[in-house]
Amino acid sequence: MGRIEETTQPLYTPEERVRRDASPWTLVQGVLAPIQFVVFLVSLGFVLNYLATGEGFATATASVVIKTLVLYTIMVTGCVWEKEVFGRYLFAPAFYWEDMFSMLVLALHTAYLAAVFAGLGDGTFQMLLALAAYAAYVVNAVQFVMKLRAARKQEARMAGGMRAA
Repeated sequence: MGRIEETTQPLYTPEERVRRDASPWTLVQGVLAPIQFVVFLVSLGFVLNYLATGEGFATATASVVIKTLVLYTIMVTGCVWEKEVFGRYLFAPAFYWEDMFSMLVLALHTAYLAAVFAGLGDGTFQMLLALAAYAAYVVNAVQFVMKLRAARKQEARMAGGMRAA
């Protein structure tokens, strides 16, 4: 059986790569992403503790609100980054599916805030909603990590091809 050739286009055109590397928003995203992940892990611990023990509701709630604010921050700065690199705030072809799933992540986090501030449901309901938002966030984070890894591999192949020429 013959080898299947890769037919995917590079994630970035040469011009987009230059804009990506020159944008200060690239660094902002690179700093905010791990911060958001740490905030997520801490908050997840508080949420799970509340669900397991019934204790610490206020702390768990505050942690999810903080996680959501960090999410909003990374989404807004990510839109600015996408505009600088790809010329549109969202749904650039290179990140279309990641952006689509990000909308679900935002919707679930926002639904959590609405439930908390409107007093909808009890603490368990709100924390289960937070867990749903967190599950979506993990899927979305994996999407972005996979995209980043693919971009690095493509760039390494392209660099290797240029040196061989």
